[in-house]
Amino acid sequence: MKNIAVIGYGVIGKRVADAINLQDDMKLVGVCDIISDWRIQNAVRKKYDIYAATEDAADKMKSEGISVKGNMQELLTKSDLVVDCTPKKIAAQNVKIYKEKGIKFIVQGGEKHETTGHSFSAENNYQSAINVDATRVVSCNTTSILRTLTALKRAGLLDYARGTLLRRATDPWESHLGGIMNTMVPERDIPSHQGPDAQSVDPDLDVITSAVKVPETLSHMHYWNVKLKKQTTKEEVIKAFKTSSRIKLIQYDQGLVSNNTIKEMFLDMGRPWGDMYEVALWEDMLKVVGDELFYAYVVDNQAIVIPETIDAIRALTGIETNGAKSISKTNASLGIH
Repeated sequence: MKNIAVIGYGVIGKRVADAINLQDDMKLVGVCDIISDWRIQNAVRKKYDIYAATEDAADKMKSEGISVKGNMQELLTKSDLVVDCTPKKIAAQNVKIYKEKGIKFIVQGGEKHETTGHSFSAENNYQSAINVDATRVVSCNTTSILRTLTALKRAGLLDYARGTLLRRATDPWESHLGGIMNTMVPERDIPSHQGPDAQSVDPDLDVITSAVKVPETLSHMHYWNVKLKKQTTKEEVIKAFKTSSRIKLIQYDQGLVSNNTIKEMFLDMGRPWGDMYEVALWEDMLKVVGDELFYAYVVDNQAIVIPETIDAIRALTGIETNGAKSISKTNASLGIH
């Protein structure tokens, strides 16, 4: 049983904390943040131990009636590994502390690969993360790219891939603060950063991405054109995608025609926050023309990296040295079938 701390109790942090709490081989020893509003108060309701990142934060928390167990340094002394879910600039500062203390750590995809020297995607490179000191769970979009392209690569089908990403403008809970409206904003650089990011996990991938910000907040959508190594059938491609337990094949003709209808399905399934940990890939939209493959899918930017983070914890701490066993255990705990 390993003791795990979560630093930053935001969109990703609260989901990681809940997921850790579901596991039987790791223990959530506390969450740490600077906030004292409704977000951290929900952590109190869940009976999580609360730690304050700064003295000012501790004072504010106490004034709001929150029982503060201690500061971040005290939380780290109780922990075997820390999952940092803070914003980029904060995480970079925290990494220095983790290294000084010699504590294993996981950062999120917003950080650069060089921060850890290792980037993680469970179905791709679990083995290389076993007992390392740090890793970066790649971003939501990059995670989806690696899951789908790795499935094709395992089947000996992948030559090269070109993808267009329609990116949500902001997180749903922050849509009142900003974001774009009545416009679309193309990212200036081609490739967009997701392609090179995927290559930080698998340098052999021949992948180029383009990205456009669109005025919605629910999820991202990808369109892919893949050159196959041979002429094949739709059935063989679907068989390849089914080798990933974290790709969910969905049917456009069953009414799943948009990201909001897909979200509603996962809400109906009883998932916390309606979270979709899988890549939702349209099976009936998928098309094979000779040695070319065309497909599209939806990515839940708030949820897809949660199972990856749990697997990364197991790999770094050495709790489980078999990647397939960890993935299966994580899937069962989160209701991924």
